[in-house]
Amino acid sequence: MTPSAKLDAYLRQNGLKLTKQRQLILDKFVSFDRHVTPDEMLALLKGDMPNLGLATLYRTMKLFVKAGIAHERRFADGLMRYEYAVEGEHHDHIICTDCGLIIEFEDDTIEERQREVSRRHGILIQSHRLDIYGTCIDVKNCQRRRK
Repeated sequence: MTPSAKLDAYLRQNGLKLTKQRQLILDKFVSFDRHVTPDEMLALLKGDMPNLGLATLYRTMKLFVKAGIAHERRFADGLMRYEYAVEGEHHDHIICTDCGLIIEFEDDTIEERQREVSRRHGILIQSHRLDIYGTCIDVKNCQRRRK
C-alpha cells in the first residue's frame, strides 16, 4: 500500500480529512533518505509551506506514526527523529556518539539469535529495536571532526 493510500485509509477510519498541508508534508517526508528531525523537516518544507509551524508539523508526524507511515526514533542525543516506515522492512542502527552518523543495517544472524533468546524465555516478539552506539573508527572522516 502506498503511503498516500495508507494515510487516506487511516484518516477515513478516524473521521479525519486529508488536507493539502498533510499531503505536502507526506510527499516531502517520504522523499527523505535519512532520519530527520522536526526542525530539519521544517526548514526543508518552508519553501513550499511558509506558514507551516513546528506544532503543526509535530501533530502531523504523530499522525503519520499512528498511520504506520513513520517511525519515531530517539537516539542518545535526545533529539526526536522520524524515518519512513517501509512496509515489511526491518533494520537496526549504529550511531556515532561524536558526529551523530546513523547507519542502518540488517543482519539475519542477529535477528535469528533474538528470536531464539525470546523463545527460550517464553516471549513472542511483537517488535524490537537494536541501536548500537560507538564512535567512528576513521577519525579523519568522522563528520563532527571534519566540521
